[in-house]
Amino acid sequence: MNALTKRRHAVLRRAAWWLSAVYLVALTLIALWPTPVDRGASGTITSLLARLHAHGVPGWVNYQLVEFTANIALFLPVGLLGVVLVGANRWWWAVVAGFAVSSLIELSQLVFLPGRFATPVDVLANTTGAVFGALLATLLLDAVTTRDRHQHSPAA
Repeated sequence: MNALTKRRHAVLRRAAWWLSAVYLVALTLIALWPTPVDRGASGTITSLLARLHAHGVPGWVNYQLVEFTANIALFLPVGLLGVVLVGANRWWWAVVAGFAVSSLIELSQLVFLPGRFATPVDVLANTTGAVFGALLATLLLDAVTTRDRHQHSPAA
């Protein structure tokens, strides 16, 4: 690894630490808010889904799917940032972290937040998001590393 690549990795890792801190604050607020964060939007989402269904969108595209997909999206950064921080060879740590954090959130909601609903489906969706994020980060890091290797290899 040349000096430029090492410097890029250091900058990327430092940025990942800062983004992780901001993300964790936002995740904590979303996860431990006393009422469901979609409470104000549920009517709008339901209305939008009804319009989509009236225009041919299948019935299986429902509120539960929207919520499941939102939970996947919410945990993509766990996988992405986790892989940047621990390295692509240990991508599975990011997945384990996603599962552990999600389980802790759901347990906290069950025990401390009577207005929230703790479900194993949320743990599944959140862990799936961490998996997708980890895979995406692994692919991106591999592509960048391969590109850098080809750019800095001696000409044949």
